[in-house]
Amino acid sequence: MIDREPLCSYLKSGKFLRPLGLSEGTDLKFSPLGQGEYNVNYSFVHPGSEQRLVLRINKGSQMHLKDQIGYEFMALQYLASSGRTPRPLFCDREHKLLVMEWLPGTALDYKRDMEQAAGILADIHSVPVPDGCKLLRPAFPAAAIYEECRDMVKHYLEWEKADANVCGLLRTLMEEIGKLPLREPSAVPRCMINTELNSGNFLVNPGGKSYLVDWEKPLISEPAQDLGHFLAPTTTFWKTDVILEPKEVRAFVKIYTKAMGDRMDCSLLAGRLPLYLTVTCLRGVTWCAMAYREYMEPGRELINEDTLYKLKAYLRPEFLENLLENYVRKDFLA
Repeated sequence: MIDREPLCSYLKSGKFLRPLGLSEGTDLKFSPLGQGEYNVNYSFVHPGSEQRLVLRINKGSQMHLKDQIGYEFMALQYLASSGRTPRPLFCDREHKLLVMEWLPGTALDYKRDMEQAAGILADIHSVPVPDGCKLLRPAFPAAAIYEECRDMVKHYLEWEKADANVCGLLRTLMEEIGKLPLREPSAVPRCMINTELNSGNFLVNPGGKSYLVDWEKPLISEPAQDLGHFLAPTTTFWKTDVILEPKEVRAFVKIYTKAMGDRMDCSLLAGRLPLYLTVTCLRGVTWCAMAYREYMEPGRELINEDTLYKLKAYLRPEFLENLLENYVRKDFLA
C-alpha cells in the first residue's frame, strides 16, 4: 500500500487514472513488487480489465539522464514487437513513473534455463532498430564501458574509508584492461540490447513464453555486449552463487546462435565475446565499489540488504584476484 503524500493523492488523480481508462478518485490497491537501487515497483489490478499491472517509480539514473523514466518507456515501446518485454501503457515524466503490464515467471536458473534465455535474447536482438531510434549508441561500446568504469571507481579510490588492498587491485584491473583493444572497429550488426542481464531480470515459464524485464539501461550496440554481461562471473554471482565454466559459456553461444537462425549474422560473435566478458567484469566490480561507498554514507534513499551483502562479496581481495588472474591475464574461453 502506498500511503505517503503527495504520491498517494497523485495516484487518485485524473492525471494518473485517465490514461488507464479510470475515473478520478478510483482507489487502487498497490502491493510492493520489489526495488532495486534506482527504482521502486508496485503491482496493482486494473478494476475494469482485471489485468495485473506494474507501477514503476524512478529514483535516480545510472546513465545520468534527466529523463530516465522516459528513456526506459521509449525502449519498451521499441521492443514491444519482440513479445519478450512488458508492454508499456503510459509514462508520467513529471512524476518519474511509468505503468506497464505485469508478466509472470520466476528468476532464471543458470543450470536449467539457458535455452530459455538464449531464445529471449535472440528474439530481442533480432528486433530491427527503428528509424530515428533515440537510444544511446556508443561508437566504441567496450571503450564506453571502460570510461564508465573509470568514472565509477574514482568514487571508491578517493574515499577516505577505502580499503588500501582493494584500491590496489582495482587500479591493477583498470590498468591492465585499459591496454585491451577497446576501440577496435567491428563489423558486427548493431541491435537493441539490455546491458543489465542478471538472473532476476528474467521471468522464466518452463513450457511457456519467458520474458526479460528491467529496461533501465538499454543501448544500441553489438550482441556480444549483452552476452558478455549475461555470462560474466560478476553477473551470474550477483543473485546466485553460480560462476559458469568456459565450456558452459561456449555451449550457450551455440544455443544462442541456433536460436537466432538467419535473423542476424553471428559469425563474428565468438571472437568479440572475450573482450566484453573482461570489460564486464571490470564494470561489475567498479560499480560495486562506487555503490558500497554510497551505502556506507548517510542519506541514501534506497537500501537493499541483499545488494549490500553482495557488494561486500565482490570487493573481497580473493574475488578481485580471481578476476585478474582468470579473466584478464588469461583467455577464459581458450
